Amino acid sequence: MSNPAAPATGRLAQIRQAYQMTKRTQPRVGLLLLAVFVLTAAVVATLGVLLFGTGWIGIILTVLLTITTSLLTTTIVFGKRAEKSMYEQAEGQLGAGAGALQMLRNPWNVKAAVAFTKQQDVVHRVVGRPGVVLIGEGHHGRVRNLLGSEAKKHERIVGDEVPVTTLIVGRGEGETPLPKLVKTVKKLPKAIKPAQQTDVLYKLKALDAMRPAAPMPRGPIPTSMKGARKMMRG
Repeated sequence: MSNPAAPATGRLAQIRQAYQMTKRTQPRVGLLLLAVFVLTAAVVATLGVLLFGTGWIGIILTVLLTITTSLLTTTIVFGKRAEKSMYEQAEGQLGAGAGALQMLRNPWNVKAAVAFTKQQDVVHRVVGRPGVVLIGEGHHGRVRNLLGSEAKKHERIVGDEVPVTTLIVGRGEGETPLPKLVKTVKKLPKAIKPAQQTDVLYKLKALDAMRPAAPMPRGPIPTSMKGARKMMRG
């Protein structure tokens, strides 16, 4: 027999985990959220009284609107703060890019570590309307060479009509900072249709079948990002 309270309990656990993670880099996040809630409540309550009046129905409507709006606003601010904290703690760590890319949902197809070196440089792949996007993590020189090699392999498989874009995660010249990685991928111009995307994924299965299994690192980064990702997805 299912327990109706289980989803709510799990949700609270996710929020608690995200809050604890955020507090590591933003010790005053609790005071900030309280201030946001109180300020929003004061503004909405004032507007509610002006709009609905001070009768019983008006008061009930004002209270409902105030609570709902204040909670929503506080949740949005918390989500932004949690996301910022997540990136601050993950940036520069192996596997951080793969963790961030997991925020991409359908119709994006994300495959972590399609290629790697013994020095733990890795290339991740995203397939979407912009075509094929290869994202490298690791030493700039080594990962650039690895990306170049992977780009050629993918271009041979998908053909000339499907763009193959390369990005490197980092803060150096020509690199994409981790906090901007997902947005950068999403902003790439659309170049293929959904039917072509399905065809590209089918073709890439042959390429992936010839590769050894990639030993993705097991460390604090993907784990620490997990709670915040779940909380922000809802």
